[in-house]
Amino acid sequence: MTTTLTGADIGARLTRLRQAAPLVHSLTNYVAMNSAANVLLAVGASPAMVHAREEAAEFAALADAVLINIGTLSPHWVEAMVEAATSAGEHQTPWVLDPVAVGATAYRRESAARLLDLRPSVIRGNASEIIALAEDGLGGRGVDSTAASDDAVQAAVALARRQEAVVAVTDEVDLVTDGRRLVRVPGGHPLMPRVTALGCALSGVVAAFLAADQDPLVATCAALACYGEAGSRAGRTAQGPGSFAVAFVDALHQLNPETLLRREPLAIESLD
Repeated sequence: MTTTLTGADIGARLTRLRQAAPLVHSLTNYVAMNSAANVLLAVGASPAMVHAREEAAEFAALADAVLINIGTLSPHWVEAMVEAATSAGEHQTPWVLDPVAVGATAYRRESAARLLDLRPSVIRGNASEIIALAEDGLGGRGVDSTAASDDAVQAAVALARRQEAVVAVTDEVDLVTDGRRLVRVPGGHPLMPRVTALGCALSGVVAAFLAADQDPLVATCAALACYGEAGSRAGRTAQGPGSFAVAFVDALHQLNPETLLRREPLAIESLD
């Protein structure tokens, strides 16, 4: 059985997000902080970059959603991430895990395993990262993926079922699954991987959409669709990565339900 998510559905969720202006507690990496904050503001959310272990749990309890990105790990930050994720679980606050380069080192794998035990609502990564999480092994070259999203279908479904979470594999065509349903989300532009931290910022946008929706899979698809649409629009005027970065934030800010109406519906395939 297949259902659809239309452009109107996605636009309605964007409107709901902007009306709610959710506070997104972002424990993200040094490289991504500024970009992630600007992207969250552009989509209509309220970013807070709060990393101190001494306040991470308390702030997570105040937030509407939490993002945890393991890009630049340190022992103090890992403990802050664990405490924020624990607090999010205790307060039924949705949270997103971005397992940056998880297959690269033992420290990353160990840190990600601790966070997985705390049950993220959504896991968002590239194909190599998702395969590494699913198989408890190695994957990727630094932050870059050495696999495509279609290579990670089985791993994503298995990971989603094991974690009882939504798994999003981002690539030229994104893949989203909760273990029961599977969606492919086209969009974006070839310059997007050439701008540092856009993937990390996307995980924050997923968190923002989660805060304003009851269905994590649909919320994640809406986030990816809006991100891809903004990327497509930015690519029409960009001359290279530098101008693309500016055009992308503008395009995300200018996105509205009317512009999303022209998107092809997304097919939500049942895996049962």
